[in-house]
Amino acid sequence: MTTTQPLLIELGTEELPVKALPGLAQALFDGVIDGLARRGIAFERGDAKPLYTPRRLAVLLPAVATQQPEQTSEVLGPYLNIALDAGGRPTRALEGFAAKAGVEWTALEKLRDAKGERFVHRAVKPGAATAALLPEILREAVAAMPIPKPMRWGDHDYGFARPAHWLVLLFGGEVIEAELFGLRGDRMSRGHRFMHDKPVWLGAPGDYVEALRAAKVLVDPDERRARIVAEVEAAARATGGQARIDAGILEEVNGLTEWPKAVACGFEPQFLAVPQEALIATMEANQKFFPVLDAAGRLSERFVGVANIDSRDEAAVRKGYERVIRPRFADAQFFFVEDMKQGLASMNEGLKTVTYQAKLGTVADKAARVAALAEAVAQAVGVDPALARRAAELGKADLQSRLVGEFPELQGIAGRYYAMADRALEAELPYEARAALAAAIDEAYMPRFAGDAVAPSGLGQVLAIAERLDTLAGGFAAGLKPTGNKDAFALRRNALGLARTLIEREIELDLDAALARACDVVGEVGDAKGRSRADANELRDFVLDRLRGYYADRAVPPQQFEAVAALRPASLLDFDRRLQAIGEFAKLPEAAALAAANKRIRNILRKSEDAIADAPDPALFAEAAERELADAVDAAVADTDPLLARRDYVAALGRLARLRPQVDAFFDAVLVNVDDAALRRNRLALLKRLADRLGSVAAIEYLSL
Repeated sequence: MTTTQPLLIELGTEELPVKALPGLAQALFDGVIDGLARRGIAFERGDAKPLYTPRRLAVLLPAVATQQPEQTSEVLGPYLNIALDAGGRPTRALEGFAAKAGVEWTALEKLRDAKGERFVHRAVKPGAATAALLPEILREAVAAMPIPKPMRWGDHDYGFARPAHWLVLLFGGEVIEAELFGLRGDRMSRGHRFMHDKPVWLGAPGDYVEALRAAKVLVDPDERRARIVAEVEAAARATGGQARIDAGILEEVNGLTEWPKAVACGFEPQFLAVPQEALIATMEANQKFFPVLDAAGRLSERFVGVANIDSRDEAAVRKGYERVIRPRFADAQFFFVEDMKQGLASMNEGLKTVTYQAKLGTVADKAARVAALAEAVAQAVGVDPALARRAAELGKADLQSRLVGEFPELQGIAGRYYAMADRALEAELPYEARAALAAAIDEAYMPRFAGDAVAPSGLGQVLAIAERLDTLAGGFAAGLKPTGNKDAFALRRNALGLARTLIEREIELDLDAALARACDVVGEVGDAKGRSRADANELRDFVLDRLRGYYADRAVPPQQFEAVAALRPASLLDFDRRLQAIGEFAKLPEAAALAAANKRIRNILRKSEDAIADAPDPALFAEAAERELADAVDAAVADTDPLLARRDYVAALGRLARLRPQVDAFFDAVLVNVDDAALRRNRLALLKRLADRLGSVAAIEYLSL
C-alpha cells in the first residue's frame, strides 16, 4: 500500500501585482501538480486549489506519495548482424553498448522488430523518495511561471515578480531541504504585517489554513472573497442602501487584502449633481471602493471602503477614505459644470480639429458619415430619419468635453447628460424626442464590451448600427484590416456588435445593401501613396466570420452554420431564424438521410453536362418511383410555399423531412444517368426541383460533412 503525506509549499514575498496574483498562484499550483505527475508520484488532489494573499503563494495537497514508483527503462542496442561477428563473438559495437549499460553483454536481452533481432538492455530501479525530488519540482514550477518582467533585489542574479522573503516546505511533519531565491525551506510562515508581526510555526501542512487565520490572514481566496462581500453588503445595509459590487473590483480588493474589513463612508450630497457614472468610475477604478445605491438604484452619498486591517480607530480609516475621494469628485464636478457652460454645439464645433484617422479625416467627418448612414438605416427599419440624423450629428460632441477627457469610459454617457441639459436642444426638440436622442447617444456605444447588452431603444439601435457600418467600411478602406492579434480600430468587436444588434433586437435590415451604402458614404480614401475603397462583399465575409464564433459559443455545430451561410440570407435576422430551424431539423430521424441524399443530388447535378430544365415532364416518367417522387415533391412545394413566405422555417423543414421515403425509393429503383438523353435530362430536372426545395432554408447537404 502506498504511503502518503500532506504537502505544503508557501513562498512569501513583498506585495504581488494584484491583477497578476490569481494567475501566478494558479501557475505555481499547476507547475507542482505537473511535476509530480511527470515523475509518476501519486497524489490525491481532492478539493485542493491555489491559495494566495498579496504576500504569499501556496500549494496545499492533502496526500502525496512518499516514494516514486519503480522506474523501468529499455535501451535498444545494435542488431545481431552488427553486434556479433561470424563466430558469434561480440563486436566493439556490442561491447561498447554493454559497457555503457554497466552489464556484461551476456546479460543483455534480445527482441525482434520489423528490421530483425537486436540486443536490448532492460533495467528496473527503485523510485526515488518524493522528499528528494520536491526541490527540483519546486524550481521547475517557479521557473515556468508567467513573469514577463522579473524583479531583482540585492546583488542576486535571480529574479521574481517581487522580492521573496520566506519559504515554507513541509512534507508531512518534516521540513524538506531545499533552497529557492537564497531562502532555505522552513516551517515558519508569517502572519498579517500589522496585526500579527510574529512568525507562525507550522507543525504540519494540515495546520496551515487555521494557523494563518489565527494570525489574521485568510489564505483561501474564496473565503476572503466571501468575507468581503458579506462585510460590504452589511456596511451598505447599515446606511440604508445596497452595495454595488462589481466583479472586477471585488477581485482586485480580494488581491489587496489578507484580513478584509469593510468601512462605511460618505461624501457631500452636492456631488450627486455630477453624472453618477463619473463618481462610480472614480470610486471603483481609482480607489477600489464600493458605491452604495438607494432603493431606486441611484447612487447615494455613501460608499464602502475595504481596509486590510481591523483598526482600533475605524473613524480615522473612514476619514482617510473620504479625504482621498473628495478631490477627484471636486474635479469631476468642475469639469461637468464647465462643460455645461460650453454646450453641445460648441463641443461639436471642436471636433473639426480632432483627427479621427489620417486617411479618414476628423471626428467631425466621421460624425457626418454616421449621420448619413443613420438616416438611411432609420428609413429602412421604421425609425424617424430626421431624429436619427440629428442624434448622430451630436453623438460625438462629448469627446470634446472635459469630463470625457478625464474619464474616457464616459463617452456617450456624458453626451446623454449634456443633451438633456442643453438649452439650445431643449428649444429645438420636444422633451420626448430630446430624451430619445440623449439615450441614443449613450446607446450608440453598446455593446461596450463582451457580454454587454445591445442598445435597447430603436433610435439607439440605429445609431449603433450606423456607427459600426462606418467604422468597418472606413477601417477596411484605410487598410486597417486586423492581422493576427492586431486590431487597432477594434474592427472585430465592431463587426460582432453590428451582428448582435441586428440579431438580438430582431432588426430586419438588408446587410449587403447597408454595407454597400457604407462603402459609398466612406468612398475612396488614401494619401500620396494611393487610394482605396472598401469592398462590401469582403465586409460581409468579415461579419460572418465573427458570427462563427458567436454561434460556436452557443454550441451551434459548424456544419449547421455553414449550411445557412451558403445561402447568403439578405438579413442576419433571417440568417438566425434559418439557423434555428436547421438545428431543429438536424434532430429529426430523417435529417441525416436527406442531407446525404441532397449531397448526392448536388454532386450528380454538378457533374452533368446536360442542360437541365427547372421542372420534369411527367410524360417522360418510366418508373413508378419517379412518379411517386415527383408527386411528393409537388405536394411539398405547395405545402412549403406559404411557410417559406412567412419564414416559418421550422415547419417548412419538418414538411420536407416527410420526403425521405420517396427519395430513398427513387435511388433504390431508378438509374439517373441512363443512355437515353431525354430520360436522363428529365430525371435530372426532377432531382434539381427536389434539391432546390430541400435547400430552400439551408444547404442541408452540409450536415452530412
